[in-house]
Amino acid sequence: MKILVTGGAGYIGSHTVKELLRNGFETVTFDNFSSGRRELVPGGKIIAADLMNLGAVKDVFRTHDIRAVLHFASLIQVNESYSNPRKYYVHNITTSLNLLEAMLEAGVRIIVFSSSAAVYGEPREIPIPESHPKDPINPYGQTKYFVEKILQDYDRAHGLKFASLRYFNAAGADPDGRLGEIHDPESHLIPNIMLSLLGRKPAFEVYGTDFPTPDGSAVRDYIHVTDLAAAHVLALHKLLSSGESDVFNLGSGTGFSVLEVMKKVEETTGLKIPAVIHPKRRGDVPILLASKEKAELKLGWEQRYSDLRTIIETAWKWHSRRP
Repeated sequence: MKILVTGGAGYIGSHTVKELLRNGFETVTFDNFSSGRRELVPGGKIIAADLMNLGAVKDVFRTHDIRAVLHFASLIQVNESYSNPRKYYVHNITTSLNLLEAMLEAGVRIIVFSSSAAVYGEPREIPIPESHPKDPINPYGQTKYFVEKILQDYDRAHGLKFASLRYFNAAGADPDGRLGEIHDPESHLIPNIMLSLLGRKPAFEVYGTDFPTPDGSAVRDYIHVTDLAAAHVLALHKLLSSGESDVFNLGSGTGFSVLEVMKKVEETTGLKIPAVIHPKRRGDVPILLASKEKAELKLGWEQRYSDLRTIIETAWKWHSRRP
């Protein structure tokens, strides 16, 4: 069975391509390589094209027997979405609408969507369940929420079935060392720590030590990228078998503060992190923690790599070996 993976050369997309191939699927990776890396795609067909080009999207469905879609391609920098909201609204929504139009024309009715915990906004309860009110506080989160609403409307109007997967903090790297995290600019906590340790970035920047948390730094829920990839394949199987649309949180259900992560990195690597303290950033909340029970119950999802030590060990292995 052939699966189209948009953004399959990105961090989570490439890990998911590997998981799809391991499970016997054929893959077609569709990526414009604006941020993804061709060398990260572990196999299958690769098409260099842009989802903003509706004709190019339709051509993929005309020339390949696509049965389902995994949609990762989007702009993801929260701070940039504040400074340039138009870019995010135009790109993230238009690309999704183009993809859905091409799917309907080709008779493809199954999509797994890469969403985000950013759809929830300020947490009103911890851990956050899927039923939590959706009130995004940044344009990036708004675009993810809007695409979720579009998918609901397309389900009602066209019978297009979807699974929307709301990530918390993706982290770590392929345990085999083949794949890992590359962003430019890099905005994620653990790779920024690694790059600082390796002298590839200046001192690691800690944003906020006055949150209402035990040590004053922000607490986040970290989920290993390989476990995320496995959840996508499980969601795909569920859609192929039952055809019922649904939304799922993907998190570990356990929170660690920035300072706790730093301490664990120092224990794991034996190195001291050069760090500087800054005020908290706009939109940062004290604690983000997922309720993961629904994904475990309905998808049969099990986390194999999401303890903090394994996340850090795999990330360190990846970053320290990169030239």
